[in-house]
Formats: sequence, C-alpha cells, structure tokens
Amino acid sequence: MNVAIIGASGYTGLELIKILINHPKFDIKYIANSSGEQNVQELHPCLKNVINMEVSKADAKEVKKVADLAFLALPHKTSMSFAKELLDLGVKVVDLSADYRLELDTYEEHYCAHEDKRHIKDSVYGLPEYFENEIKKSNLVANPGCYPTASLLALLPFIDYIQEETQIFIDAKSGVSGAGKKLSEVAHFVNLNENTHAYNPFKHRHMPEIEEKIKIIKDKKFQINFVPHLLPVTRGMLISVYATLKDEINVDEILDKAYVDSEFVRIRKAPVDLKSVAGTNFCDIYVARNGKALFINSSIDNLLRGASSQAVVNANLMCGFEESEGIPKIAYVP
Repeated sequence: MNVAIIGASGYTGLELIKILINHPKFDIKYIANSSGEQNVQELHPCLKNVINMEVSKADAKEVKKVADLAFLALPHKTSMSFAKELLDLGVKVVDLSADYRLELDTYEEHYCAHEDKRHIKDSVYGLPEYFENEIKKSNLVANPGCYPTASLLALLPFIDYIQEETQIFIDAKSGVSGAGKKLSEVAHFVNLNENTHAYNPFKHRHMPEIEEKIKIIKDKKFQINFVPHLLPVTRGMLISVYATLKDEINVDEILDKAYVDSEFVRIRKAPVDLKSVAGTNFCDIYVARNGKALFINSSIDNLLRGASSQAVVNANLMCGFEESEGIPKIAYVP
C-alpha cells in the first residue's frame, strides 16, 4: 500500500516517517509540507542515510497519483480543507488534527466553522479498542488527541460503575513535545526547565472531546473536570483520574476484563510512569480504590500512542492488515 505523509515538518510527522520506513506493508511515496523544495534529510537531520526523498509542497492531486492512503499531520482548519480534496479523489485519510474528531456542533463551538460538513459525519474516531470494526470499514479516521486517548482508555471501563450526577476529575501531565514545534515563551527552555504549571484548567479543548466520547460509547453524561499540566520533559503523558463509585467493587477484575484481548493496553499492579511507555504504542493503566473513591492512573507516549503510532494502527485496520503490523514493540527514545 503506497502512502503519503502531509505535514512532515513537525514532531508527529517525523515519528510517522520513522515508523513507516520499516513497515512491511506501507511504502512511503510522497512527503510534503507547506513549502517543499528540500530533501527530507535536510528537514530532519536524524534521517540522513536513512531515507532519501524530496519534500514536496502539499498538493492533493499529486498525492492521488502515487498514494492510496494519506496521513495528515496538519493543524486544525488546515487539515479539513486538504482532507476534503483527498477524500473526493478516493484517497483514504488518517487525520491527526482535531478536524474530524468531534460532532459538528461540538467542533464549531470549541474550534471554528467547519468547511467539510459532508465528510465529518462519515469520520470514525480512531480509538481501536472501542471502534475497531468501524475503523475497518472507514475511508476517514480521526486520530484521537493524546490527552483523550490516555484519559478514555483509563476511564471507559469504569463508567458504568461511577455514581451518576457526580463529577469526574482528570489531572493530566504532558511532555513539552505535545505543544508542537512552534517556538513559544511557554516552551522556552529557561521557563520550562525545573518548572511545571497547569494551563487552561476546565477550558482545554480536549475536555469536550472526552465528554462526547463517553456519551457516544457508554450513553452516559458526566461532567469532566480536566486540568492539563506541562512537564519539563520531552515526551510522555501521565493521567490521574478521580471519581466516586456506586459500590465497593473489584476494580482490578473490571480493568483486567476490559482489556483482556487488547494488545496495546498493559495492566499494571503499581502506579504507572513515563519511561515505561516511551518509544511504544502501549497505554499502561493502574487502578485503586479507597472505599468508593476511585483512582485510575494511565500513561502513554504522547507522540506515539497519542499520535503517530496510533495513526499507523488505524491505517493498518483500514487497509485490512493486522493492527500491530509494523508497530515496534519498543524503540530507543533519547
């Protein structure tokens, strides 16, 4: 299967290239960004003597000539206009932006007016543990955000057991690569080194994404109180969920049963950490309770399970391959 990577300049674009150059079924035929006119080895020096390919200026018609599926690692709003062209040309799309993750009204409330109302209704949310069958039939998969991926995988097994009309609190911490490659004062080394802070408490755009997917998957409505923090580390994500149970249940048994057949979810018997998932597609989850008080702890690599490796898993499913095809069990991450 010939594939294209659009938006190759950023961290997730680089991670896609690193996975796909060793993929046994996908062959990279087209790499693009907004400007083109350079070799991918110049764009990402770590790829010198690894892959020799020109970076093109993104053009949907050129993608159609050489590829059957495209990964879009583009900002929201930019992505939807490009995805619309590709889909109309018959190219499958895995979109890593937020443009197709939400229902139309929710998206427009928290982002901007949507330019592709025709395709958004056909998109499938790319959380394989819960939408595998739908992903297999789809031509457009919306890759989840990193915060929602780690939060939903932790929380969904317990939704039926959480006391209704109570609030759920999610304390989330991410490595600075989650803020993207664009320079900013917040990500400046002097500001971030040996420091950490919360940002957008109760206002982050991933909060409605988590609430909406709980409603769709479990048909239950909960108020999610989501507070993200920025950590002075390059990559990794740590989620702590706090909720109130209806009864004093066996939480370990529920978690084990939920993911007994899930290749990329690992159940831990002690609180999770960042280094154990760095360079992997795994989500590690730990659960504990104190009476009816519930604590769930999860961790992922925000650039991989929270973006690029999950995108490749979704592409595998869309194309009829095994979900683990070409996904490294563990990779060296500096």
